[in-house]
Amino acid sequence: MKIVSLVGARPNFIKIAPLVNRLKLISTVEHILVHSGQHYDDALSGSFFRDLGLPEPDVSLQVGSGSHAWQTAEIMKRLEPVLIETKPDILVVVGDVNSTLAGALTAVKLSVPLAHVEAGLRSFDMRMPEEINRRITDIVSNLLFVTEESGVENLRSEGVPANRIFLVGNVMIDSLLRNRSVAAQSNILKELQLVDGRGGARPYALLTLHRPSNVDNPSVLEKIMKAVTCIGESLPVLFPVHPRTRGHMKKLSHGNGFGENSCRPRESGVFPIVPLGYLDFLCLMDQSRLVLTDSGGIQEETTALGIPCLTLRENTERPATIRYGTNQLVGQDPEVITRAARKVLAGDWPKGTGPPLWDGEASQRIVSILLQQSST
Repeated sequence: MKIVSLVGARPNFIKIAPLVNRLKLISTVEHILVHSGQHYDDALSGSFFRDLGLPEPDVSLQVGSGSHAWQTAEIMKRLEPVLIETKPDILVVVGDVNSTLAGALTAVKLSVPLAHVEAGLRSFDMRMPEEINRRITDIVSNLLFVTEESGVENLRSEGVPANRIFLVGNVMIDSLLRNRSVAAQSNILKELQLVDGRGGARPYALLTLHRPSNVDNPSVLEKIMKAVTCIGESLPVLFPVHPRTRGHMKKLSHGNGFGENSCRPRESGVFPIVPLGYLDFLCLMDQSRLVLTDSGGIQEETTALGIPCLTLRENTERPATIRYGTNQLVGQDPEVITRAARKVLAGDWPKGTGPPLWDGEASQRIVSILLQQSST
């Protein structure tokens, strides 16, 4: 069996790693890893490959940055000859980034069977590029591997036949559970001077922001940072600044120190730092008192870690993190955000029980289904 997997962005690397590790153990499978180059610098790409133990990609499309339309089209142009030459039995795409959509459209045009890992998630907000990507990918996929029960319900309501839907668990959590003990050995807490006199972690919060709805609109970004600054009065807020966020942050209040690649103390209590590799970030997240984010994956990871998470959005495509986990939707209102943060710091937050099948074995289930499908 010949399987081609396409990845392009940080979340993709985390999700594909456990599948790559499983597939390389099977002598009857030839696996080809293709990197679109959607994320291409060391902070967003290279370090993640190293941290996750991923092999160098068999094919690098080296697409780089561009508008959604340009990037998606360019990936399709460069992927098409790869699929024609390799003639895979199936193309595996993960998540909901532009690489996911581009791979799905290229495969279906060439009549290459398609598997979508992390299928069925819905925010029901068509203003989100990710929502468009995942909906279209699901429509053309032959096999839909679902992380949580809501995904099964969504796909069934959209008319997807039941024999194409598989609830398998969450490959992102496979990676987390495999790497948690390794991440605990990171020196990132010492480097950021977050270790107390007894060798434990000093209390701190962790912030990530990257969604256009939060960072592209100056008034929205200003409101969020107002809330974060208030939280920073109670404990330091560590802020790894995403590249797309950095430029927007510098425009706020004449820069105000935000967006710089340093961890110098700020009067605001917010400490901007450079983007981190997977293991360093996992360590920082695992030891934090509170995480504020607009990332879908971090909602899942905090649920698995048992860390309270405040999601700076009005919706989530991952309702299991609220039903079974530690996640709360708080939107963009500064008062709502700060009130929720104070409750968390006082010990009042949902502890969660963990979603079904988030047990570190999702990749094994996916590989078993792929092999079964190839024999039928």
